[in-house]
Amino acid sequence: MEYEIKSLGKFKYVEEGVGEPLVLLHGLFGALSNFRDLVDYFKQTHQVIIPMLPLYDLSLLETSVSGLQRHVSKFIEARGLDKFHLLGNSLGGHIALVYTLKHQEKVHTLTLTGSSGLFENGMGETYPKRGDAEFIRRKTELTFYDPKVATDELVDEVYSIVNNRIKALKIISLAKSAIRHNLGDELKEIKSPTCLIWGLNDTITPPIVAEEFKKLLTNSELHWIDKCGHAPMMEVPAEFNTILGKFLSEHKLA
Repeated sequence: MEYEIKSLGKFKYVEEGVGEPLVLLHGLFGALSNFRDLVDYFKQTHQVIIPMLPLYDLSLLETSVSGLQRHVSKFIEARGLDKFHLLGNSLGGHIALVYTLKHQEKVHTLTLTGSSGLFENGMGETYPKRGDAEFIRRKTELTFYDPKVATDELVDEVYSIVNNRIKALKIISLAKSAIRHNLGDELKEIKSPTCLIWGLNDTITPPIVAEEFKKLLTNSELHWIDKCGHAPMMEVPAEFNTILGKFLSEHKLA
């Protein structure tokens, strides 16, 4: 299913369903397809909102975790969201954490899956091997436990990004920014109920990262998914949605 891309001033976003707002933040190579199963499931019960992060449109100076957080903050203000559930995958999780640290009064719950912010095996620094389609396929497959999840369509999408010189530079800039912007003990300041959903076979943000998040985020719960890599909502959507659905039902806004 194709979703309608809506516009609000300079912002582009997807919005589906009615109910408590659930804001989703995608990662470095995040496409709408990454969240398709999640959107189809939760639009039955929630107002699902996905702001399109301007990964390649900001100035190089603003192409950072902080720059993207400012974009999200302005979007949420423009959209008039007061209190909502926030979910982020990979770099999107990192942005969600920085946003929550600055706006805890708005974030009713936080969900992280494969989030950067503490440690990650930086994909960005090795990706710009331009022209080598097989290398790109192997790197994309490493995102998942089951390499077949890296479809031709997904590999082609990543290939087209890294073969664009400007986009490749932006990817490197964002990957380095994520590594530099380590949140560490700041995370203890976050009091919002937090759900950590992690693939046991994640090689980009390995299980030890989830355990450290669990220790630092004092109001958090950690759920493991076996035979799953860095993007559980893509690889095992049914299990992911069940865990998230239970968490959200236990922490309703009303």
